[in-house]
Amino acid sequence: MNDVADGSNPQSGQRHRDLAAGRWRELSLCGQMGHVGSEVSRALNWRTRNPKIAEGAIERALELLDLTLADPRHLRRPARMREIARAREVLLDFLVGENRYGSTGASLQRYFDAFAHAAARGK
Repeated sequence: MNDVADGSNPQSGQRHRDLAAGRWRELSLCGQMGHVGSEVSRALNWRTRNPKIAEGAIERALELLDLTLADPRHLRRPARMREIARAREVLLDFLVGENRYGSTGASLQRYFDAFAHAAARGK
């Protein structure tokens, strides 16, 4: 995996240039996390069938989480920042770590799907 997985700055290998250029900050937190969830879903679906595709989805999910963490709207909300950072930590732990948190693909999917559903309802 590239530098995104180790927590360093994703700017060097950025895949979501248009989002990073400002569009990402137009989305609500639920919209942002819902998009992350799409990449998480992709990673989970391809994990065993094609690890290369899954790895790309993991990198994109981490990049989106990093963009979310860099969003100035969230910087003023410490609890929100902790939640986003913890989601990143748990995701990495499950996908490439030792799964110390005991996560499952289904639990991660439920977590991120809740944001996508809230975004669809306009929350």
